[in-house]
Amino acid sequence: MRAAAHRRQLDTALLAWRQLWHPQPFREARPAWCEQWPALTAALLALSDADAAHLNDDAPAALRWLAAYLPEVDGLLPLIDIPVAENTPPSVPDERWAWEIPGRKRAQIEAFASAVQPGGAGVIDWCGGKGHLGRLLGLAWQQPVHTLEIDAALCADGEQLAGRIGLDHRFLERDALAVADWPRPGQQAVALHACGNLHRRLVEHGAGAGVARFDVAPCCYYRGVNTHYQPLSAGGQLQLSRDDTRLAVTETVTASPRLTRQRDHGIAWKLAFTAWREQVGGVAYKTFKPVPAPWLRGSFADFLANMAVREGLPAPDQRHLDAIEAAGWQRLREVLRLSIPRHAFRRALELWLVLDLADYLGERGYEPSLSTFCDRQLTPRNLLLTARRM
Repeated sequence: MRAAAHRRQLDTALLAWRQLWHPQPFREARPAWCEQWPALTAALLALSDADAAHLNDDAPAALRWLAAYLPEVDGLLPLIDIPVAENTPPSVPDERWAWEIPGRKRAQIEAFASAVQPGGAGVIDWCGGKGHLGRLLGLAWQQPVHTLEIDAALCADGEQLAGRIGLDHRFLERDALAVADWPRPGQQAVALHACGNLHRRLVEHGAGAGVARFDVAPCCYYRGVNTHYQPLSAGGQLQLSRDDTRLAVTETVTASPRLTRQRDHGIAWKLAFTAWREQVGGVAYKTFKPVPAPWLRGSFADFLANMAVREGLPAPDQRHLDAIEAAGWQRLREVLRLSIPRHAFRRALELWLVLDLADYLGERGYEPSLSTFCDRQLTPRNLLLTARRM
């Protein structure tokens, strides 16, 4: 399916089901859809912990489960089914290119490199850190590589690593959001997990500069978004808030059990605080500043006392601390279950955002295509946008 048509279909489906994915159960004890679909709500709240965790982390499974109560929702399944990229592992003489790369990161780089093909006069590795991806592609393709990176220390480390293997690999210490003379016409632009405005800047500026080919795996779509996402391409009626764009990247499939427990612990305490604040302050949910990590590592009594001082609330009654904390854990149980419909649309929202980039490039003379370059267990941000200049 062509990018423009694919995006239009997702646009229509996401608009139709907006009442399911837009409300945030963390902020609303019972989203409006709970009253509209009471059988669905009851079934969600009755799920076991294991089933709730599975459905929260597997969008296709969640859509299939929801279809028992909302039959039309599984129409999204073919729209989020993206083909796997053809895999051709890069040929390099030895392992020296991979010095100092952690195992998971190396696997992601190798998977990305296996899914792309040479298609330009040299490579520009956008926001490439130490240039690990560029170094691998430069060795495999025997092409000159430039890595653009704002951090001077990373550039220096990358130059040293390239020098140890005698590679023609140069580093550009530049701000990707301000640079005007890169990428160059005819280059191939690659970007593995450049966040938010960084990958959007590459697509916009690179298309204007005449990049020959893009291979981009976007990440952290919310970064650089103020209140609402500003689409690059024309058409479409869907409007996404910053929180909507953040929803697209909330999976925890790569988190360890320990980190998952820490996450749940933090959410339960924050929910306990918001419920207590509503009781003592008489106000509905309102946002609050990020909680310092050390506050979540101490006792619940200290956490609540610190939050009360910061938010200008009276000191909590020590006699009620156990009940307040228990209420937070109960709210967490409900939030995790009532978030399943919201999380079922995560992949569709992410695809809409990537197809916005693809459609933009299609409007400017490129032939875009989407694939996945690795399994989501390696990284959930596994979408690869390839676009060749026609």
